[in-house]
Amino acid sequence: SRELVDWLASYDGVTSVMDDLRPGKTELRITLTDAAGPMGVTAAMVADQLRAAWFGTTVSEMQVAGRAVDVTAQFDEAAASAMASFDDFVVTRADGTAIPLSVVARVETGRGAARINHEDSARTATIQGTIDTRRANANAIVSDTLARFIPGLQNRYPGITLDVEGQRAEATKTQLSMMKGFVIGLAGVFMLLSFQFRSYIEPIVVMLVIPLALAGTIFGHLAMGLDFSMPSLLGYVALAGVVVNNSILLVDFIKHEHGEGGLTVAQAASRAVRARFRAMFLTTTTTVAGLIPILTETSLQAQILIPLVASLVFGLIAASLVVILVLPAIYAILADFGLDTLAGSGEGEAQPA
Repeated sequence: SRELVDWLASYDGVTSVMDDLRPGKTELRITLTDAAGPMGVTAAMVADQLRAAWFGTTVSEMQVAGRAVDVTAQFDEAAASAMASFDDFVVTRADGTAIPLSVVARVETGRGAARINHEDSARTATIQGTIDTRRANANAIVSDTLARFIPGLQNRYPGITLDVEGQRAEATKTQLSMMKGFVIGLAGVFMLLSFQFRSYIEPIVVMLVIPLALAGTIFGHLAMGLDFSMPSLLGYVALAGVVVNNSILLVDFIKHEHGEGGLTVAQAASRAVRARFRAMFLTTTTTVAGLIPILTETSLQAQILIPLVASLVFGLIAASLVVILVLPAIYAILADFGLDTLAGSGEGEAQPA
């Protein structure tokens, strides 16, 4: 975990990076050298003899007042203190010969963890830190770490796994919930428009403006140097419920002119654009003008709202252009394939689709 802590702390805008592995008491770590095997010394052998020397081992049993009492042999305190460096400790091999511990093992001093956390029986270490959102983006840092650092860490320490929690995990959970609601909302809009237009094709024409508005939202973020974050997605979801209004009015006007006015679909589309242009232009302009102050705000409190407002402003502008320039053309093209026949005039009985 220390390597990952150092890696994360190297990012600009990331501070107070720490793990939950608090250092415990000082401990001695004994590691066998390559010479131990050929000399017939095993880790179990060394561990048993060290345990016997410092903590004692039962060598006999005697009866005292009718009770069995174990006889334990171990170093006294003076001998243990004198042997603290392990320089004089010898290991007895199976054949009875003794060799110095320093010949077959390496003794190091270190500090273990005061507490070891577990989850599903696996040891865990939690790493967390603080991010200055004006200088760094949590999603970008996590993505870069997963791409450039974690593969090397897993190669050095096979078996290690990584779970991303905190802000990114919460954002992912919120995104899934938001997208579920978004899909349900689109389905509801489609059903209502199907009843209104008595057609399954025209609601799709109306709702085409929603994905096309995404191009304006993305362009706005690129132009302003913003990352597409959770507030950006929230703004786009809110935008979806706004941009269909002009589409509904335009398609309804086309159907009315085509059905009652006796115009061709192309003529009806042209007249509908001319009739609705001023209303759509004024509606879009006033909405954008009202949001511009937030979009240009530089205070810290407004930073979380700027991506949301950028999605609304640029998406609304793009959607208005799509409704004026693209949607009538799409409707006219579909009419060439029989849309006007399938949809009927919109005033009479429903026609089979």
